[in-house]
Amino acid sequence: MSETPADGWRDSGIKVIPAGELDTNTPQTPGMNRAAAINFARVGARKLWVGTVHIHADAKTGAHHHGALESVIYVIKGRARMRWGEKLEFVCEAGPGDFIYVPPYVPHQEINASTDETLECVLVRSDNDAVVVNLEIEPVEAPQTVVWVDPIHRHPTDGA
Repeated sequence: MSETPADGWRDSGIKVIPAGELDTNTPQTPGMNRAAAINFARVGARKLWVGTVHIHADAKTGAHHHGALESVIYVIKGRARMRWGEKLEFVCEAGPGDFIYVPPYVPHQEINASTDETLECVLVRSDNDAVVVNLEIEPVEAPQTVVWVDPIHRHPTDGA
């Protein structure tokens, strides 16, 4: 157990980041807007980066990965279509309330599946490093749809 800091946790304890005060000075990927809420600079977080991602209607990001970082995307509003793989050959979709896990180094692309609604998500990363590696990938024309719940509870339509 750690010692109580000199301030008795007053200033080194809980922090609230108001919705209108997120930091947009973050590495960006074409087609999306990221804004940091929780990171080292803002609150002293050492093992997390948390923020928001907005993708405009009918838009998509460029292909990218986040190095050794793990990412979790929580869909708040809209429909997310994710493509991934060396040629973005796989695709899945997620809606409000769904979580998306992106393992380290996986080339991926976020797509707003809606033509008239902004896709709004919360993004959590496993470290504070702002790693975004933008990639030049020639995607396949018809990606393979992957539908599953987890390795134990496969979706009935997933043939893998």
